[in-house]
Amino acid sequence: MEGVDPRTDGELLVATATDPQAFGTFFRRHVRGVLAFFRRRVASAEVALDLTAETFAAALEASSRYELRPEPARNWLYGIAWNKLYEAQRRGRADDTVRRALGMAPIVLTDAGIERIEALAGSSALELMETLPAPQRDAVRARVVEGRGYEEIAAELSCSESVVRKRVSRGLATMRARMEGSPSDA
Repeated sequence: MEGVDPRTDGELLVATATDPQAFGTFFRRHVRGVLAFFRRRVASAEVALDLTAETFAAALEASSRYELRPEPARNWLYGIAWNKLYEAQRRGRADDTVRRALGMAPIVLTDAGIERIEALAGSSALELMETLPAPQRDAVRARVVEGRGYEEIAAELSCSESVVRKRVSRGLATMRARMEGSPSDA
């Protein structure tokens, strides 16, 4: 199994110019979250996948201009995603200009792939996650949706691993209570 890359998302983006695998790590950390973001906002899994691909293609193209900043690089990525969503809504379709310019082939979805996207995005848990306070929501998203380690999340959020664990625990407990119909905000 591949070891966890200790670099922050911002460090990965900066390193992409000399280390192409750095962007691969950044991609793996965020692809599920970005795909779920789009799936909750567009009519079909195919469009969500197209927008996800275009978002990461644009991020790859722009990575050479990325500058480290105090806020998480994830915010930069989701800014690109919001722009792609806006462009798609304005045009009535996903734009594939950047993907084509980079020579990336279109992704062909199978029925199983569509089912996986629907399951990921249709989850009421994802909707509940969005109602959590920002610190809990960010920790739960990074740990559960993106599958990142506590150490990495703590470095990105500038807090200790125990704080991240507590945020994840409280966030999941709140979500569980809400799913069971309890008004508790644990």
